[in-house]
Amino acid sequence: MKHQVEIVYEGDLRTKAIHLSSGTEILTDAPLDNQGKGEKFSPTDLIATALGSCMLTIMGIAANVQKIDISNTRVKVEKVMGEDPRKISQVNIEIYFSTIISDKHRVILERAAHHCPVAKTLDGNIEENIKFIYP
Repeated sequence: MKHQVEIVYEGDLRTKAIHLSSGTEILTDAPLDNQGKGEKFSPTDLIATALGSCMLTIMGIAANVQKIDISNTRVKVEKVMGEDPRKISQVNIEIYFSTIISDKHRVILERAAHHCPVAKTLDGNIEENIKFIYP
């Protein structure tokens, strides 16, 4: 399946990405530590954000199948940049559940998170530290 995005350079190290099938827009800025304004997500922020969002989405699919309520589950993402070469070297993710989850369902949800398409795409290229935090 193909999805198309059009990206326009707006100047001042800012881009506008348009999801063509929905018209939704995302603005990016270069980060403060790389000549940018840092007023919007940076492109590398979007990669780290995509990983957390993908994990939560795939866990949501597994939760629907298993009839598990994961409403209000939150993901905290921290991106660490390397210097030589400048790239994402590490992503730290903490997944906070707001409801009690059985041991059986924890295994299912954690397995789902680790098998999201973004995680598979990044596999081996970025150190991923993932913590699942249950009440």
